[in-house]
Amino acid sequence: MLEAIGLRHAYAPGVAALRAVSLFVAPGEVVGLSGRSGIGKTTLGRLLAGRLRPEAGVVRLDGSGLPELGFCPVQYCAQHPVLDMNPRWRIARVLREAGAPDPALAERLGLDPAWGSRYPHELSGGQLQRVALARALQPRTRFLVADEISAPLDAVAQAAIWRLLLQLSAERNLGILAISHDAALLDRVATRRLVLEG
Repeated sequence: MLEAIGLRHAYAPGVAALRAVSLFVAPGEVVGLSGRSGIGKTTLGRLLAGRLRPEAGVVRLDGSGLPELGFCPVQYCAQHPVLDMNPRWRIARVLREAGAPDPALAERLGLDPAWGSRYPHELSGGQLQRVALARALQPRTRFLVADEISAPLDAVAQAAIWRLLLQLSAERNLGILAISHDAALLDRVATRRLVLEG
């Protein structure tokens, strides 16, 4: 179980980005999270994956804190994955950063081996999102925070990405927090819906 308990965070003194948020995601569950722009959805996602430290509150994985060093079983994928990639690294090195990618998963994601010799700026948004998912979905990954991951994609690519993620959720008992402004998408993929309010 992935839990957030009373999370608070601010990027500047007196300017709260997140106020006392609590939620949980069970293994194998797809929870849809929506809310107006600027309400703190991305901040919450980054806190859940250990990319930010909360000012108050805790994130718990099966009752314990997230690991402070090494691989985190809660992985975060952003709307613009290029921002999480070193622009001077070729894609093969980007993929190896979190460990050797699973060849079967890479094939299911449609990764072209030729991409390995390219740099992030040489791939399209859809190709980069597939690379980001291949890097995030290691065998050790228990939960995925998917933050608007299909927003920049066309309808066909969006459907393909989510079809695979739902399959992986069922096969691996992978919990997913799907953050999106797209209510129709969340209605299709989520087993439960939440709205983040200020």
